[in-house]
Amino acid sequence: GLTVFFPSRVCVSCSNMTTVRLCIFQTDYYYEYTECDSAGSRWRVAIPHNLGTCSALPTPTRGTDCSFSCAAGEFLEMSAQQCTTCAAGSYSLGSGVRFDQWDTIPAGFTSLATYMDPGPSGEESQACNSSSWTPQGVYLESSRDECTVSLVYAVHLEQQGSVSFSYQYPDNNIFFEFYVQNEQCQEMAQTDDQKWIKLTTNGEWDTHTVNLKSGTNILYWRTTGILVGGKMVKPVLLRNIQIEGVAYTSECFLCRPGWFSSAPGSSSCQPCPRNTSSHKGAASCTPCPDTQYSHEGWSQCKERPPCSEKDYFQIHTACDSEGKTQVMYRWVEPRICEENVTGAVALPPTGEREACPPCNPGYYNTDDSTCFPCPPGTHSDGTSVCEECPAGTEPVLGYEYKWWNVLPSNMKTSCFNVGNSKCDDMNGWEVAGDHIRSGAGGSDNDYLILNLHVPGFKLPTSLAGMTGTEFGRITFVFETICSADCELYFMMDVNRKSTTVVESWEGSKERQSYTHIMTRNASVSYTWAFQRTNQAQDVRRYISDVVILYSVSVTNVQDGVASACRACALLSQSSQRPGSCIPCPAGFYIDRDTNRCQECPSNTCLSGHHTYGEDACLPCGPGSKSNKEHSRCYSDCSFSHTEHNRTLTFDLSSLSPVASLTIGPSFTSKGTKYLHVFNVSLCGHQGTMAAVCTDNVTDIANKDMGSDSTQFVNSVDSFICQSTIIPADGRGFRMALASQSISLADTFLGEMATGSCQRGRSAVMTIRCNPEKTDRGKLTVPSACPAGTCDGCTFHFLWESGSACPRCTQDDYHQIEGACKGGAQETLSVWNEPKLCIKGISLPAKSSAPCEAIALWLKVGVGGGAFLAVLLISLTCYFWKKNKRLEYKYSRLVMSANKECELPVADSCALAEGEEPEDDVVYSHKPSLLGKLRAIANKVCVCVWCVVCVCVLTLCLSLSFSRGRETAVSRYS
Repeated sequence: GLTVFFPSRVCVSCSNMTTVRLCIFQTDYYYEYTECDSAGSRWRVAIPHNLGTCSALPTPTRGTDCSFSCAAGEFLEMSAQQCTTCAAGSYSLGSGVRFDQWDTIPAGFTSLATYMDPGPSGEESQACNSSSWTPQGVYLESSRDECTVSLVYAVHLEQQGSVSFSYQYPDNNIFFEFYVQNEQCQEMAQTDDQKWIKLTTNGEWDTHTVNLKSGTNILYWRTTGILVGGKMVKPVLLRNIQIEGVAYTSECFLCRPGWFSSAPGSSSCQPCPRNTSSHKGAASCTPCPDTQYSHEGWSQCKERPPCSEKDYFQIHTACDSEGKTQVMYRWVEPRICEENVTGAVALPPTGEREACPPCNPGYYNTDDSTCFPCPPGTHSDGTSVCEECPAGTEPVLGYEYKWWNVLPSNMKTSCFNVGNSKCDDMNGWEVAGDHIRSGAGGSDNDYLILNLHVPGFKLPTSLAGMTGTEFGRITFVFETICSADCELYFMMDVNRKSTTVVESWEGSKERQSYTHIMTRNASVSYTWAFQRTNQAQDVRRYISDVVILYSVSVTNVQDGVASACRACALLSQSSQRPGSCIPCPAGFYIDRDTNRCQECPSNTCLSGHHTYGEDACLPCGPGSKSNKEHSRCYSDCSFSHTEHNRTLTFDLSSLSPVASLTIGPSFTSKGTKYLHVFNVSLCGHQGTMAAVCTDNVTDIANKDMGSDSTQFVNSVDSFICQSTIIPADGRGFRMALASQSISLADTFLGEMATGSCQRGRSAVMTIRCNPEKTDRGKLTVPSACPAGTCDGCTFHFLWESGSACPRCTQDDYHQIEGACKGGAQETLSVWNEPKLCIKGISLPAKSSAPCEAIALWLKVGVGGGAFLAVLLISLTCYFWKKNKRLEYKYSRLVMSANKECELPVADSCALAEGEEPEDDVVYSHKPSLLGKLRAIANKVCVCVWCVVCVCVLTLCLSLSFSRGRETAVSRYS
């Protein structure tokens, strides 16, 4: 054998002796360049793989120029400092790096979770410790909660370069931004278009590119959820991050498992086709055995499971010449199950031929059982031949699909996979006779898409003069049956510019109808997208979760067909074209008897899609009136109300300007602070819905955040609308976020139909008179429902204001007469208490009138009373004196007759015979004690009666005078 002696040196120390060999093999070290100096030059130095294992490294040599770089598919071989072609199974970007494998977060990347709102004591919340960007194989998924999660990557560029990445950003309830910092952590200057990422359509990928400066660049991908309302948000997905400007690549990158590059000098790798697999750094893919399968880009094959009912679906064949159709069964593609094993289910046989469903309204059946649209000016219900519309009518153009034997020519279906696993060649939806339903797709998180294109809208002649905002409406009946977190999206793309989500439904929903009104005439594409689950899935576990669409109807379509005719207004017989249809002016309806245009009665509103008959003019509610065009009812801020034979007039003009009410703050489960803002347009504005709520989350990437918010186009116009506000304080954003703007009232004294409220959203505004408040007053919500609603459908508001009080009239004040002073008496007018009126008439000025010190009636009364008192006293004294005199005479008579009070003795006791009596004889008896008392009592009674009469008379006069005096005083006070 060959013996090789390695030169060595001996190091002697006091404690031990170490032998270190020389670094003579290239496996012992590797080369790196030093930092570039001011002249743009650098040095190549050797660095041992393990420090201290060898010595005597090669001496540094001058390196290539700092601007030197290799082409794509090549790497810089540091030993010779020359570009070398990458081998098969690997790739290189030359002067860049690419990250497209996300089984784990690659080295150099950091996922940092923070919470921008401090806790009650100033500390940061610990609820975000588990939040991070999550690798999902072919893409990186952001956090779904309201924590702020940043994906950070630092790169040093030797020359100016760029960073580009593919992303999905379908949900505006997540705030997504990308920015760059230098090595001093200073944010580099970026436009808003570069920093704030634009939304993407569900299932589609977009690319964002930002230029970078030479030197150290720290890249940040930052997301923050806005979880208000408890709805789960859809995450942001990142894929294919590519950075240019690193000047050189010292090695080639091996293709990841499931991918390959067959030729040397490749700049990228390709995914392995279905039913093949590959290992890391493969130059080709290995086919799977017959009993195994794989999807595109898989690194290994899996055993085929036995076929079951979930692996096939049924379709209806097109109608044949005999008008018959059949139900057929097909395997779900790509087929992954095994049919010839124990327990496998065989594909069911083809069903019996059965009669085809009728044609859709507006179409007629030909001899070969094919449905064709009716010619212009004709109509059909789908079961009969096309007929012309009778005189005085016009066809109702539109689309009405309720039979699904074949897919209409203006509809198409497709399949889109989040991970880009190529399901485009599959049908996303399948027709099924009386309905159309979602198909199988390639995996459970595929988007199954159904699209309907409408070239434009054309109002019927009878509606051409309308000034309303309705050009057409789409109505569809649907049902979802789900066992997982499925979601159905209804989207709209106007003039092929951007697709926006109109409404979405999660989970199972019973059969229901939904209507969307088109407010401008434009080309529009309506899209239904169904996803069984938004979790990363590579299998079909929820194949039975479906959405069923029963019917679709679109009105006033430009190239539509007619299923019926509607009455129209006719020209007079004297015109040159009698019997021709003409448009009625705004606010006019078509009279049923004469087919002429008639103006709607006052204070009625004309229905936007119904003009035939006077019943199309709907009466406005109490306290409201219609605008000139009879297109909307509104309040003119003034109304009257009669109660108890009194008319109350109210002036609410002070409440006409749009009022705002902010409720909160409220907090989500993780403590994010948010506010509810209501804008109210109560009256005035000629019926224009002046309350505007703006959603700036969607447009924040495209707007200068220092500009006026009125430039934002994503807004809701209504009588009452609501927005959810995320304050700027503590969130790290430069402005507050406004999202989830909804309309609460777009019809005065009416309701708006929504998907979540069966009877529509409604708002009740209570106006309360409070003279102590200002004219604008104060707007509040019930304390029991701090968000304004307890059920999410009915909102209650209370507006206390001085303007809510009626106007003052003569019944609201009274007059008070003052006391007579100096011959003059003042009259003062005062308001009734409590005062419940404003404005109106004013109080009359204080008036004065001449008066006497004592009233005439008072003088007469006092004089008459005094006279009667004197008369009674005089009579009492007279009778008393007369009685005393009679008593004195009587006593003298008695005393003069007999001192012993006895009468003289008679001379004889009888008369002689024949003698007549000449004189009467008076007998005197001594009065008894009882008699004396009775006499005294009679005298006393007379005196007492007289005294009582005098007292009563005097008291009455005093009371009368006192009462008159008190009344005058009270009136004056």
